[in-house]
Amino acid sequence: MAPGGGSCKEVIESRVTFSDYDMATSSADLRGSPLRKTATALSGNLGSTSMNDVHELLECPVCVNLMYPPIYQCPNGHTVCSTCKTRVHNCCPTCRNELGNIRCLALEKVAESLELPCSYQILGCHDIFPYYSKLKHEKNCRYRPYSCPYAGAECSVTGDIPFLVMHLKNDHRVDMHDGCTFNHRYVKSNPHEVENATWMLTVFNCFGRQFCLHFEAFHIGMAPVYMAFLRFMGDEDEARQFSYSLEVGGSGRKFMWQGVPRSIRDSHRKVRDSQDGLIIQRNLALYFSGGDRQELKLKVAGRIWKEQ
Repeated sequence: MAPGGGSCKEVIESRVTFSDYDMATSSADLRGSPLRKTATALSGNLGSTSMNDVHELLECPVCVNLMYPPIYQCPNGHTVCSTCKTRVHNCCPTCRNELGNIRCLALEKVAESLELPCSYQILGCHDIFPYYSKLKHEKNCRYRPYSCPYAGAECSVTGDIPFLVMHLKNDHRVDMHDGCTFNHRYVKSNPHEVENATWMLTVFNCFGRQFCLHFEAFHIGMAPVYMAFLRFMGDEDEARQFSYSLEVGGSGRKFMWQGVPRSIRDSHRKVRDSQDGLIIQRNLALYFSGGDRQELKLKVAGRIWKEQ
């Protein structure tokens, strides 16, 4: 008990040096320890087999992802990543001993000396990164898979653009159109029921690329609104090469919007919540619909063009 009545938990750090490994291997408890494998891999030339051993050594036995500091170990030398340490309730997943707060500094040092290829090498990224820079790169790697842009359900499918186009067509039954101009009519029998729901997604093939047109109803604060916006099926740098306009009107009046399509790297919700698109209040939308204003009949026209 610390002075003043507070509790203090000491964080123990493992300062095992490579010269200690031969002594450790005499213990039966450590024969399967990752520390022994590290010593074996580092005792000779770091060929492909040795590098594979070290790479395997850095995989968390629970989530099978590469481990990053802090890396924890049990008294027998078995390691686990910091995230999974909580998930396994501080119990070693290999030998079931208590993990405690022992840091495996030796393994962290080994990781620091490594250079590894990007995980998306098979998709076209051929860069090599220091171990601790690899994860940061992969979060923004231009070759990483895209997430499905369909917003009507929490779809977890990922892949390249051609795969996602077929996925949208076959699995989500999304309408596909060719051309850079469009004129869509959105109809809703009871427009006073405005909920957070996507109404429609349409994909346009234009300039050899694909664009997703979203139209939906939701609330901004207490105000019910409709919103239309365009997302580009590609990276942000490519999206900036294009512009688009949207137009809605009726009863001799017209409302227009012009902007740059957002990349599908930005989630549907992120784009919607940023209000980066054509937003129409419900009363105005019903005015454009004409008639008795009891049914939404909104025509949204648009055009996509490529900037010079």
